[in-house]
Amino acid sequence: MNSKIKKILAVALAMIMIMAAVSCGDGEQAENSGSEIPVYTVATEATFPPFDTVDEDGNIIGFDMDLITAIGEDQGFQVEFVDMSFEAIIPSVQAGNSDIIAAGMWAEDPERREKVDFSDFYYNGGKVLIVKADNDKITDMSTLTSEMKVASQIGTNYADEITALEADGAIGEAVILDGFDTCVLQLLNEDIDAILTGYSTAVTYENLHAGKIKIAGEIMDSEALGFAVQKGNKELLEQINTGLANVRENGIYDELLEKWGL
Repeated sequence: MNSKIKKILAVALAMIMIMAAVSCGDGEQAENSGSEIPVYTVATEATFPPFDTVDEDGNIIGFDMDLITAIGEDQGFQVEFVDMSFEAIIPSVQAGNSDIIAAGMWAEDPERREKVDFSDFYYNGGKVLIVKADNDKITDMSTLTSEMKVASQIGTNYADEITALEADGAIGEAVILDGFDTCVLQLLNEDIDAILTGYSTAVTYENLHAGKIKIAGEIMDSEALGFAVQKGNKELLEQINTGLANVRENGIYDELLEKWGL
């Protein structure tokens, strides 16, 4: 083999080695620079259907779960749900143990707004009283008396309201319980006279216990619900608000409303 051919082969071999090195380098860079999808912990209290509940296998489901999942898909993040007592949700986010609150939470409460930052409102509802199906005495808040026991869930604005009613003597006792499911059981057992809760939740429980409980009177007030994040977490809050606007625009929001009967 003459020297000219040897030089050509050497150059060709060198080019192959350079290309291989560049290829490997590009692959490593792509692998190293590939950003992992962030996973945010979402705190909820799963006794507030249709917003937050569990299925027969114990999986956390609901309108809130589907909506925040859709927002995450739009914004490039994933979510993991954690069920806890309602009163522990805000402290969990404050401590950084959870990232997002999705718990059918009333977002206009001044005390809550001092502790966490709320997203744009994602649902507007109202409150109602639930009573036994054969109860014709209670038709609205004005028909509650000082002999009656009214229940609601701990940590909610409803619990605050009935506690104030007790203090004013408008009802006999404000019974504050861990979950709305427990409130309903006590109503069925006739341990209490009524429950104060959100309208959509009341409808869900009314359907679950058809013929045994009912909504008393009309929907009261207006309650705007929002997701929440740790105070000052503007980046995540902006993602949630942008994603919420997008799923409203592309029709997913309306599909979820229909799915959950809202």
